[in-house]
Amino acid sequence: MKAVLQRVKKGSVSVGGNTIGQIKQGLVILLGVGPDDTQDNAQKLSQKLVDLRIFEDDQGKMNLSLIDVEGEALVIPQFTLFADTRRGNRPSFTDAGPPAMAKPLAEYFAECLRKHNITTKEGKFGAHMLVEIHNDGPVTITLEV
Repeated sequence: MKAVLQRVKKGSVSVGGNTIGQIKQGLVILLGVGPDDTQDNAQKLSQKLVDLRIFEDDQGKMNLSLIDVEGEALVIPQFTLFADTRRGNRPSFTDAGPPAMAKPLAEYFAECLRKHNITTKEGKFGAHMLVEIHNDGPVTITLEV
């Protein structure tokens, strides 16, 4: 399981011109699910994410977590995080988890965030999405479990 975290002032996701999720301060999480990922991976990644101290304290140091700032999360399923570009000029996505297992695992990951009392919105698995990210910093961090 891979995640690209972007610390944001706000973020949103739209499908077909309709906004289906929006957050204020928090994290936009681009989430990739691999074929060997499990619910245990989702739990570990969610725990790491909510505890990660990447928000600024009163002294301007990254010393606060998503929980500390009462931030929100926007989870965007993104199989392209598993792109293989070693051969040719067109990426292969065979390393991504198949939709039948990846979709429920992405939903489970979002549910794990909610269990940490994080307000969590989600993109639509498999849809063409327009994601608006107001990156704060910019701060962009990758996590993998």
